[in-house]
Amino acid sequence: VGLWESGEVRFNPTGSVTVFTGSHSHGQGHETTFAQLISDRLGVPIDQVEVVHGDTGSVPFGMGTYGSRSLAVGGSALARACDKIIEKGKKIAAHLMEASVDDIEFSAGTFRVAGTDKTKTIGEIAFAAYVPHNYPEGLEPGLDETAFYDPLNFTYPAGTHICEVEIDPETGVVEIVDWVAVDDFGKVVNPMIVEGQVHGGIAQGVGQALVENCVYDKESGQLLTGSFMDYCMPRADDLPSFKVGMTHTPCPHNPLGVKGCGEAGAIAAPPALINAVTDALGIKHLDMPATPERVWHAVQQRRMAAE
Repeated sequence: VGLWESGEVRFNPTGSVTVFTGSHSHGQGHETTFAQLISDRLGVPIDQVEVVHGDTGSVPFGMGTYGSRSLAVGGSALARACDKIIEKGKKIAAHLMEASVDDIEFSAGTFRVAGTDKTKTIGEIAFAAYVPHNYPEGLEPGLDETAFYDPLNFTYPAGTHICEVEIDPETGVVEIVDWVAVDDFGKVVNPMIVEGQVHGGIAQGVGQALVENCVYDKESGQLLTGSFMDYCMPRADDLPSFKVGMTHTPCPHNPLGVKGCGEAGAIAAPPALINAVTDALGIKHLDMPATPERVWHAVQQRRMAAE
């Protein structure tokens, strides 16, 4: 989803990194994914990266976490901040190694003079930036950069979910016996986190399709399902073991090539499940949720029509 995001990457004199992001995490695993991103981009061990979010006294102003945008937008802001760090680091490295900035290459945490064995680690550059006794004239001390990223377009993840169900015609109970989900989220930073988000999304979609329902009193408008005593939620025994696969088509218009994944399971699950139910019943439509009562009535109407 559009609107910009901010990120700050700060090297400490010891070589560790603190990352400040406006993308707040509430269970998606930002602390892991953003740390992986910084580690890969700057060549710093992941245990030397601290991710700070949700602290309005520390982080830059951010637009927040919504619309499956955290890595595509917030991560891209951090990637741009890393690029600024590397560019400044090249100037410091060039000065320390008595070379032209244009001759400095950076890879895997090391600055190198092209075609030579002269090198400086990014940790050494960070130390030099904060203890600038031998430092480029006119360059500010410190190694701390902030960047904003405003996406030019949306990301377009895509996928296919296939659901297999078995229905007891005598009770109307629907059992999900198999589920296959294959999605394309572009470049995947952490497959385990992505699979977890797909699993959670499917579970949420299954709840919407099978059991969750807001019921209001017809006379007063009072919500009757206002607690979990009355509002049914999916449980572990309502779900099969999901088979999850991925293809990888990089997004062409953000620097990471990533696409949103947080909502994919919740978007795909209800139509996949309801299509399976209506196919099994031989009907064209069934209102959600497909409770045993509704499914049983659909079975009876089908039988009566056939008589």
